[in-house]
Amino acid sequence: MRNYILQLDTATEICSVSISLEGKTIGQVEATEPNLHASKLTVFIDQLLSSLHLQYSELAAVCVSKGPGSYTGLRIGVSTAKGLAYALDIPLLAINTLAMMYAGYNKPRTDNTLFIPMLDARRMEVYLEVYNSKGDLLVPTEARIIDEHSFDAYQNNDIVLFGSGAAKLNDLFANKPNIHVDASYVHSSAYMSEIAFEKFQHGDVEDLIYFEPFYLKEFIAILPKKLI
Repeated sequence: MRNYILQLDTATEICSVSISLEGKTIGQVEATEPNLHASKLTVFIDQLLSSLHLQYSELAAVCVSKGPGSYTGLRIGVSTAKGLAYALDIPLLAINTLAMMYAGYNKPRTDNTLFIPMLDARRMEVYLEVYNSKGDLLVPTEARIIDEHSFDAYQNNDIVLFGSGAAKLNDLFANKPNIHVDASYVHSSAYMSEIAFEKFQHGDVEDLIYFEPFYLKEFIAILPKKLI
């Protein structure tokens, strides 16, 4: 049996679906529109399977980006992944969104460089992790309010900030020559492929009953101003 893994990422504004085989991405469908996940996620799954001439019964596992990220997006992605895993009786895999971003980033090979994947929270807050060029996790997932001194501890390193949380920081670090904001990074579930296959091989699966998205922070509902 071939190990096809369905991969879902709804942690950001991008609705992304991909399928991997033995750790290699073989197809993907994704789009960016407001409130797209609820209406298009299952449509994209059907489209991708059809384009690859695959049946749901041929899937060996389903993998989901577990967060941090958009509260609503994560709930939709995880609910869909759990439903498919249950219905098809296949394992559920989950990957930290920031770890997936680091895995997919096109990294220059310099020992002195630190890589900081970021997801936008609100205002100047981001969700981030810090990795060195060897892939060692130096700072695990945290929510942080960013100011001009946030990375002073790394002033002897070249720093690359990327992801939706980095895009708003260009002006803030314009006078910091060691900090580079990479606005070219594009989010994709295809970056899960190697990690997902490794988890599958090692039986690193989630409990369908108890698994929940990794929100990092509690959801706070805010009423529209005209209703307050």
